[in-house]
Amino acid sequence: MDIIQAALATNNPTKLDQILPILDPKRFILFTAKEMGVEGKAVEDGKTLLENGIKKVRYVYDRLTEKIWVIADDTGLFIDALGGLPGVDTAVWAGEDVSEEVTMNYCLKQMEGIKNRRATFRTVAVLMSPLGDIYSFEGEARGVILEVPRSKPQPKMPYSPIFVPDDGDGRSWAEMGVEEENSISHRGKAFRQARDFLVLASHR
Repeated sequence: MDIIQAALATNNPTKLDQILPILDPKRFILFTAKEMGVEGKAVEDGKTLLENGIKKVRYVYDRLTEKIWVIADDTGLFIDALGGLPGVDTAVWAGEDVSEEVTMNYCLKQMEGIKNRRATFRTVAVLMSPLGDIYSFEGEARGVILEVPRSKPQPKMPYSPIFVPDDGDGRSWAEMGVEEENSISHRGKAFRQARDFLVLASHR
C-alpha cells in the first residue's frame, strides 16, 4: 500500500480537526505548512473560492524544498436573501482579525427582520501534485441561518452555532461531533472526493 505524503495549507485548528479524520491515517502522512518550513500565508484576494484555494496551495508549494502533494481549501457562506453574501469574503465579512463572536453577531445583524434564512456553505478543496498539477473538488451543504446562536463558535468557525444543515437532525454545526459533521458537511463532501482521487493517483 502506497503512503501519500501531503502538506495541509491551513493554520485553522478546527479545519485540521475536520480534515484529518477524512484522510485515512493508514494511507496518508500529513504535515502542516509550518512543519514543512513554510511561514506566512497566501493573500486571499481571488474572486472565487477556487482562485483562493489555488493561491493557498501555490503559496505553500512554491516554498517547499521537497515537493509533495499540497492540500488546501476555501469555504464560503452564500446567503440567499443577501444575494450570495458574504461568499468569498466569509472569513473577513466583519473585518480582519476580529473574534468569532464579532463575525457571528455581524451576520445575525445583517439578517435582522429577514424571513428567508436559507443559505449554502460551499467548499472547494484544491490539490497540487508534486509535479505542480492542480485538481479541485467541490462540496456544498444547504441549510438555514438561525436567529440566535445555540452555543459558542468553534475556533475560527464563527458561523458554526448559527447554521443548521438540511441533512442533519436540527442541530447546528457547533453542536455536532467532528465525525458527524464530516458525514454531511460541505468540507466533508469535498475532501472525500479529494481523498479518493489521491488514492487512485497513487496507483498510477
